[in-house]
Amino acid sequence: MKAMIVKEFRQMRRDRRTMALLFVVPVLMLTVFGYAARFDVKEVPTAVVGAPSPGLLQALGPGFKVVERRPGGDEASARRLLRDSKAHVAFVTSAGGTEVLIDGTELFSAQSALRRVGGLPQARVSILYNADLSTATVMIPAIIGFILLFVGLFITSLGVVREREQGTLEQFAITPLRPAEVILGKIAPYFVIAFLNLVVSAVAGLVVFGVPFRGSLFLFAAFGLAFLFAVLGLGVLVSTASRTQGEAVQLAILLILPQVMVSGMVFPLQAMPAGTRWLGSMMPLTYFIIGMRSILLKAAPLQALWFPLAVLVVMAAAVFALAVLRFRRELSVTA
Repeated sequence: MKAMIVKEFRQMRRDRRTMALLFVVPVLMLTVFGYAARFDVKEVPTAVVGAPSPGLLQALGPGFKVVERRPGGDEASARRLLRDSKAHVAFVTSAGGTEVLIDGTELFSAQSALRRVGGLPQARVSILYNADLSTATVMIPAIIGFILLFVGLFITSLGVVREREQGTLEQFAITPLRPAEVILGKIAPYFVIAFLNLVVSAVAGLVVFGVPFRGSLFLFAAFGLAFLFAVLGLGVLVSTASRTQGEAVQLAILLILPQVMVSGMVFPLQAMPAGTRWLGSMMPLTYFIIGMRSILLKAAPLQALWFPLAVLVVMAAAVFALAVLRFRRELSVTA
């Protein structure tokens, strides 16, 4: 039995991916959840529109972080600031008094702001885009992204590994197709299936949960296609780095967990420290969620969403290029 125990420890030590799951994942979850698992937004991004009185600025206190000032603006400009996600709360001052506009799609910021504006008795409060602060309305766009990430990454990551286990990978080395063409050919069916999942999930969200669709169908499709390309590229990258389907599943889990925790899907990005927000900025799911919530709930235009869309496109191109390089090296070794 002693020899058996020693053998198991040695075998476990050689399996680096299993060791990563046993040690890295718990530490990662503890660290990320410790920093990211916060629902209280201490500083709500705030816009001040019009000419505010000194008393108003003092009444805001430390709970509101002024990120935009529009002295000559009006209610329409304040609504545009919230629509374009430049602020989560806008204080609009005019001769008729003070009006507080709150972005209801930023659920925790909105709840925090509502608690703090109670000390302004003369202020009129309006909640935009999600008037009843429904959790389902905010979560459905994020869950759509999680479904695409989960399905796309897993089904694609098993592609090249399955070819290797079946002994058919050598056939690609003698075909006239280039590595990029082989990868495109392999992910094309998965791409169609994943896009159908996107459509079905969106329709289910609209019909079953009553999530509105206020924005552009073109932008919706653009974000979906860019995100799917990035996810499927990650799947191919995982597949080329794995020898068995079990290893591919392990790597896929390691890529999915951080994206769920620091993308703003569950925990608000504004409540996270700077380091955790930086980690979230490296995740495709972060930008997909920003795009989906803005398109479905706020009808945000392209000029407000060009940056997250551009980041998704760059990520997709970079991941695909890296997957092609690894696959080319894989084919050269096989040949």
